[in-house]
Amino acid sequence: MKIVRIAIILAITMIIVGIIDSQNTTADRNRHVNTYIDKNSVSYNGKLRVEDEKILNAKGEEIQLTGISSHGIQWFGDLYTKDNIAQLKNELDINIFRVAMYTDPKANGYIADTSLKQKVYELVDASIALDIYVIIDWHILGDNNPQTYQQQAKEFFAEVSAKYADKPNVIYEICNEPNGNNVTWENNIYPYAKDIVATIREKTDALVIVGSGDWSKELGDVSKKPLEEKNIAYALHFYAGSHNKTLRDKIDDFREKKLAVFVSECGATDMTGDGKIYDEAFMRWVDYMHEKNISWLFWSYSNKKEGSSILEPGYVPDFSSGIMDDSLLDSHLSESGKLVKKAIIKYKEKDSDYAEATN
Repeated sequence: MKIVRIAIILAITMIIVGIIDSQNTTADRNRHVNTYIDKNSVSYNGKLRVEDEKILNAKGEEIQLTGISSHGIQWFGDLYTKDNIAQLKNELDINIFRVAMYTDPKANGYIADTSLKQKVYELVDASIALDIYVIIDWHILGDNNPQTYQQQAKEFFAEVSAKYADKPNVIYEICNEPNGNNVTWENNIYPYAKDIVATIREKTDALVIVGSGDWSKELGDVSKKPLEEKNIAYALHFYAGSHNKTLRDKIDDFREKKLAVFVSECGATDMTGDGKIYDEAFMRWVDYMHEKNISWLFWSYSNKKEGSSILEPGYVPDFSSGIMDDSLLDSHLSESGKLVKKAIIKYKEKDSDYAEATN
């Protein structure tokens, strides 16, 4: 009996020790999780700043952002939700999302429907909650000249820069793609940009992206007369089926003048945004941007029936069950979607995704 009692006592003791060890292990694990943060996150990188041709985080480290642009929020607003952006972050590893707010009234843009501003706020707030960067894009396209609605732009950016003045997540893209034979950097884009940047600077010194002529490809004119303000990067847009090494050489020349490029929109089709996918040409661009540490966003997170959309036509992720829909990784990604997933993940350094928190 004495032996039995000793055995029982030993068994109970081992169980208690096991429970304590388990609790300690869990506590240690929780402390470990709480001690580390994602190096892709805003929490780690903080407010961005431009130094010569480089974009740096708050620690002075060079950073490359990679992400996805929305299509027009006036057309695909139901697709742009916090759940869907979270899925892009979790499944495609993005660390920036671009909110494309068209301005052209003929496209039912902001000038015709100022309520679009509320959708912008919804998506910016969602991105902030998800700890990623977000671009507020004044998406000039069919309206060509940024001066056409300069006063409306000034009022818009005065409001949004005041609202998000203390948020390091927010980047301002003040003119998507100025275009047209009579629209030039010196006569139209430069004076517009100077006015809008000054408006934003009244509230925040956040990063501002400025488009250039020829659908944000004409960097030569910009380099002759760049803006004097700090924390400015210049938009460069490319589509792999139409733009190649010639444009990359122009980027190199531009950056040699200590001016920063930000590829706020790019695609794997030709410049129409539709048709054939030029996967090899696109990956050459990805390799180049990685080598140069140039940030880039893919056009577009959309289920539109066109080659540049990353979702299959008509597909909308369903989160009604409260569970992430993993099918985004499978049959519901378009050819462009599978390519951009490969492109973003290719250079993610999984072994160094985390760094010790500084606070």
